[in-house]
Amino acid sequence: MPIIVDSQEQFDKFISNGKLVIVDFWADWCGPCRMITPKFDELSKTYPEVIFLKVNTDEHEKLMHEQEIKSLPTFRFFKDGKTIKDADVIGADPRKLEKMIKDQLGLS
Repeated sequence: MPIIVDSQEQFDKFISNGKLVIVDFWADWCGPCRMITPKFDELSKTYPEVIFLKVNTDEHEKLMHEQEIKSLPTFRFFKDGKTIKDADVIGADPRKLEKMIKDQLGLS
């Protein structure tokens, strides 16, 4: 299951650990965010070698601004503490999200 981020320190620790990390930037009021949550949960079970995080943007506005998140949901991919260039998935598109995971794991 995805890990709910509760602090900037926790976020920094997880994205810097060397594994592939996918962060779901979401909000309670966002319909598409709620719609894709079951798929994100399923993907976290399918790819246990990946760390799945959830950041509630209403609770962590500073983190949202630091990451320059403009649309919800946004799925951002990290490796070794750095954003993977051109890997963001914006919107509730489960096929695109899973394809990006496979691409980043070299499974495509």
